Amino acid sequence: MARAAEDVGLDSLWLGDHLLYRDAQHGSRGPWEAWSTLAGLAAVTSRVTLGPLVASTSFHNPVMLAKKAATVDEMSGGRLVLGLGAGWNEVEYRAYGFPFDRRVSRFEEAFTIIRTLLKDGHIDFDGRFYQARDCELVPRGPRPEGPPLLIGSNGERMLSIALPYVQAWNSWYSGFGNRLEEAPALLAQIDRAIVAADRDPAEIDKTLALRVDMAGRTGARDADGYAGYDAASGSPDELAAVFRGFAAIGVAELQLVLDPITAASITALGPVLEALDRPG
Repeated sequence: MARAAEDVGLDSLWLGDHLLYRDAQHGSRGPWEAWSTLAGLAAVTSRVTLGPLVASTSFHNPVMLAKKAATVDEMSGGRLVLGLGAGWNEVEYRAYGFPFDRRVSRFEEAFTIIRTLLKDGHIDFDGRFYQARDCELVPRGPRPEGPPLLIGSNGERMLSIALPYVQAWNSWYSGFGNRLEEAPALLAQIDRAIVAADRDPAEIDKTLALRVDMAGRTGARDADGYAGYDAASGSPDELAAVFRGFAAIGVAELQLVLDPITAASITALGPVLEALDRPG
């Protein structure tokens, strides 16, 4: 699938950082571990940007997460974007033994350690939840200030913690109903938060995950169990028009959540990308 994405002309590949989904309707399911997979993708691709969408700081010691990020950035030749968030799925926290309480406070400390190590290479930190005493990140990786950071959250407090430092922001499609018509209100909210963080909204790329149906099942439930959000669908020209609509309102990148997620679906995006490249 990764090679198909490069061949067809996509710009980036993203992996969810999750461990277990479980409910009465669908039973138990889960993805492969994200950072091991990102390392594998770094080895078999040469052009696309790679990143977690997003890495839960709750699942990783923050020093080790910084180390993993620097390593994958090195392996990929500087193609990593480090997406970060606080996590949300209580099932996997309980099953794997991670604390679910005070996730935003834990994120704040972890984020401080991660961004400082990646940017400066050193931190001496003694917090309530995490310690990194006289810690150094060596070797540093291919970029002097580390990989760009992306925050995956719409929460007011999370945004206030991360927006002073990140280069990009992301929302999952549930945050705007997977509808172009609902996205401007969310983008305006984020712009206000960026200004409140004493940043220029033009400094931070706004990105959105968009669910796209590739098999004519617009109302189908996706692999993560989300329901109630109609998927974008249609001919290559129609999908290209949808994507252009998001660009017109200031979205820098769409992460396409394909249904189904297969190599065939990725290859089928080829005509859509060709339509995007045509004038008009």
